[in-house]
Amino acid sequence: MKKRYAMAVDTVRCVGCSACVISCKTENALPDGGFRDWIVQEVRGAFPDLSMEIRSERCNHCSEPSCVDACPTGASHVAEGGVVAVARNKCTGCKACIAACPYGARYVHPAGFVDKCTFCLHRVQKGKQPACVETCPTRSLTFGDLEDPDSPVARLLRSRRSRVLQPEAGNKPNVFFLS
Repeated sequence: MKKRYAMAVDTVRCVGCSACVISCKTENALPDGGFRDWIVQEVRGAFPDLSMEIRSERCNHCSEPSCVDACPTGASHVAEGGVVAVARNKCTGCKACIAACPYGARYVHPAGFVDKCTFCLHRVQKGKQPACVETCPTRSLTFGDLEDPDSPVARLLRSRRSRVLQPEAGNKPNVFFLS
């Protein structure tokens, strides 16, 4: 059975502590100014009836990734488990994938290639969780294989209301936000 990795972000549990951001930066030896994930705080409503959502965001590892289609060299590609990846040795840093990504999930590494979240595929291949998931103190991040109905992420998505960011873009994201 083919795997389809996904992540669920529980916006009720996330407190915006940035542990996910720091663990990702450390795990992947990211340069100053380079981030593969980040925290968003979104306030809705009108005073005094306001609500705030805090969420951890990253590449959405889309099933229909516009970034892959936009890449002229094939550097942006779909890897194992549907992970959207960048082959550094093929990337010219042209930024076509950055322009095509509706989620702002990519940046140019100082070495000249485009970088982004990989769902820590190097860890997942060894049976570990992505660094952000393993580190999250509130357990607001859940990762797994959507094709396995018994995986934690598949069970969670069946039991809770979820949404994706910018569904109108047509990319079919695989990062889900629980409310």
